[in-house]
Amino acid sequence: MADEKNLNRWERAAVRPPELWNFEAMPLPPMARPRLLRWLPHVVIVYGIVAHAILGSNDLISHGVGGGYGVLLGTATAAAILCAMRRPLAGWWISLAIAVVTAIALANASLGGQIWPWTVAGIIANAAVLFFLALRVRTRVAVKALLVTVTVGFVLEAFVLGKHAAYSSTSVTAALVYAVVVLIGTSLHGRRVARDQLVEQESLTAEERSRRTLLEERNRIARELHDVVAHHMSVISIQAQVAPHLVQNPSDELKENLEGIRENALEALTELRRVLGVLRSENPKNPEDSEGIPHAPQPTLARLDSLVENVRSAGLSITTDRSGTPHPLSPGVELSAYRIIQEALSNAIRHAPGTHVRVEIAYKKSMLGVRVINTAPTEPAPPSPGAGHGLLGMRERAAMLGGGLAAGRTPDGGYEVTAHLPLQASKDNA
Repeated sequence: MADEKNLNRWERAAVRPPELWNFEAMPLPPMARPRLLRWLPHVVIVYGIVAHAILGSNDLISHGVGGGYGVLLGTATAAAILCAMRRPLAGWWISLAIAVVTAIALANASLGGQIWPWTVAGIIANAAVLFFLALRVRTRVAVKALLVTVTVGFVLEAFVLGKHAAYSSTSVTAALVYAVVVLIGTSLHGRRVARDQLVEQESLTAEERSRRTLLEERNRIARELHDVVAHHMSVISIQAQVAPHLVQNPSDELKENLEGIRENALEALTELRRVLGVLRSENPKNPEDSEGIPHAPQPTLARLDSLVENVRSAGLSITTDRSGTPHPLSPGVELSAYRIIQEALSNAIRHAPGTHVRVEIAYKKSMLGVRVINTAPTEPAPPSPGAGHGLLGMRERAAMLGGGLAAGRTPDGGYEVTAHLPLQASKDNA
């Protein structure tokens, strides 16, 4: 097994190119803002490259390199910088090769007292290429490129110009400039990588928080609906048990069927309590403890007036309006409508102080309409510790019944929450 792992590692290493020979495109990214000037750095760099081509050519000609040859080397050096903007390692190799050729050409010029092996234009060009390189590769790769560049300068001094005229060495100065440039580039690269990782982590954290909140809301809804389902199953069991006594001389087949209904109801009730019991408890180790109230009735729209009074006592102006003919609703619709109104009023208290709220309930033949709308706040809202997931819970409640919910700001600066809850669950949500 160890040999197989080593073989796979060597195979991957053979496929992956060496670090300094990776010529993949790594273009300089544009500025994030302002968007109008996002390509300004690229334009400035291109103008600088053109200026460097002209000045570098004049510098080489002034140091005794032939006119056409000097222009060619100066232009090639500028082209290497341009290449480094998109392919930093390829541009670095090209720049280094041109620098060696330029140093040899200067040595053959045999002008006494000149600076060598790097001219001022050559130092600037190499520094620019190393900076672009350090911005986009790992620190280890940038340091390797720095060491190779510095070593090339000292090797040229040791083996190329020994028989030529006296000169002023620039190897040490160039090494210091290159080191500073690489240090700055790697620092900026590390900062950018850390910022990208932070943004990614924040995105993942927000996604995980939203997912966790959704699961918590579903668990809370499940705890509430558990009481509704358990009630109906208990009623079915009792009716199946009493039914034989309401019929004179019930047949054995009827008794057997009713007994089967009762047993299935009790079995389903037991299984339901076993699965959802832990959701009803703050302490998972004690599912019988359901927030201290094992069989507390769930709120319905009959308690809406009490909810409104509590909101009024908190200082909020609120009115209610009912339209249509009230008719019995299923416990799930009653509970969801109450919770949606409750959450919308809580949001109004937190985020719209001094506002006027209107609660509308519309009884229709096939659905129940709920609308909570508030005017623009008259006072600044205090900081709220909430995470802003109440709307997520309201949508989840409506969706579980096969309905829908819409929320958003009104033209006058207020806020509106509208939900429609079908009285009969759709097939997809049954």
